[in-house]
Amino acid sequence: MALASIVAAIVLITLKLGAGVASSSLGLIAEALHSGADLVAAILTFFAIRVGQRPPDRRHPFGHGRAEHLAALFEALILLAATAYIAWTAIQRLLDGSSDVHVEGWTIGVMVLVIVIDVWRTVVSHRAAVVHHSPALQSNALHFASDLAGSIAVFIGLLLVASGFAAGDALAALIVAAIVAVSAARLLWDNAQVLMDVAPEAADRAATRAVAGLDLPISLRRLRIRRSAGQYLADVVIGVSAIDHVSQGHALADAVEAAVEQALPGSDVVVHVEPDEHGSTVRDRVTAAALATPGIYEVHNVRVLVLDGIPEVSLHLKVRGDMRLDAAHDLAERVEHAVQLAVPELAHVDVHIEPVDAEPAEAGAVTDATIIAATRAAVIEVTGRDPIDVRLRLSSRGLGAYVTVLAAADQPLREAHELATRVEERICQRVPDIVEVVVHTEPTSVS
Repeated sequence: MALASIVAAIVLITLKLGAGVASSSLGLIAEALHSGADLVAAILTFFAIRVGQRPPDRRHPFGHGRAEHLAALFEALILLAATAYIAWTAIQRLLDGSSDVHVEGWTIGVMVLVIVIDVWRTVVSHRAAVVHHSPALQSNALHFASDLAGSIAVFIGLLLVASGFAAGDALAALIVAAIVAVSAARLLWDNAQVLMDVAPEAADRAATRAVAGLDLPISLRRLRIRRSAGQYLADVVIGVSAIDHVSQGHALADAVEAAVEQALPGSDVVVHVEPDEHGSTVRDRVTAAALATPGIYEVHNVRVLVLDGIPEVSLHLKVRGDMRLDAAHDLAERVEHAVQLAVPELAHVDVHIEPVDAEPAEAGAVTDATIIAATRAAVIEVTGRDPIDVRLRLSSRGLGAYVTVLAAADQPLREAHELATRVEERICQRVPDIVEVVVHTEPTSVS
């Protein structure tokens, strides 16, 4: 498209300049200068697009898209220079009252051909700019539209000269100068805004609404948006719960990224996740501080007790099973120190260390009908319902029972957990050989 614009500009310059010199028409000469500026602009655009489409590299990690905006900025400066010359010459001719314009049939014919070419390249360039989201092609379309308006003005000026109004040509040249000046000012302003990273307000509002509309446990801490080569680049910082696992934070970041991309199609979005401790409980702050200590695989059984108004905490840590005791003890002391710094109001921090199950344990299925029947009977005694499923497994740790029971869907989780605990205790009473019971509560409607 840019190459076709260069060819079209050369043809128009030849037609306008030749007709302008032959007829002494300042309007035609002004339009020739206007097209000459467009020729230089089209050449700049041609090379700018080639540079702008290069993929990111080490020195340009955000790509080369701003080459198009630089080209558009130079185009604006070229147009302003052409405008100054055209306006100065037209004013001098009006003040002198001199006019030696010769309008003939072929001159009018040249202008009709010029208008047809201007219409064609304006439409084609605008369509290409929309398809490729290219600011350089859009600026070309704007130039071509201003060329079309200028060509129409010159055409009318020549008709006025032919009808006896000698100043029509100089006035047409001034109109061309005004059209070019407005186009150049608009290009200069728009592309300077982009190069100065002025935040696009409409895009900022759309992205903010998209993130705020997510029903997710996040807080929007920062949103920065800038434009480059028709594309939005978004930098988003969100706060998530300090005790969320890294995979949870990643999933929340993906959701925010998808929401911003939907609000701003084709945008490049980078989401940074930060821990959010605002409004966190003592338990949450303790858990977050422990998990932030390198070497800790899991934190559980966090218990907060208040003695005479002063809180103290105990927690269980899981570390590598092959870690030496002295190393594990040092790690536990680092956790205690980190927790004390994060929650200075704590009187005591007690840590229990245990090995993490790094490797899966071999197990075998147990189909003992007596044990299964006893397990089912224990569930019925506590819940009043037959369990949905009972599975027995034998591993190096001993016999384990995995049971699924029904519980009312509308009851608080605390009550459901107490129910599961009673089931576990009753099963262990009925079947002493079972060393581990895992009860899964399945919600059901209230009967």
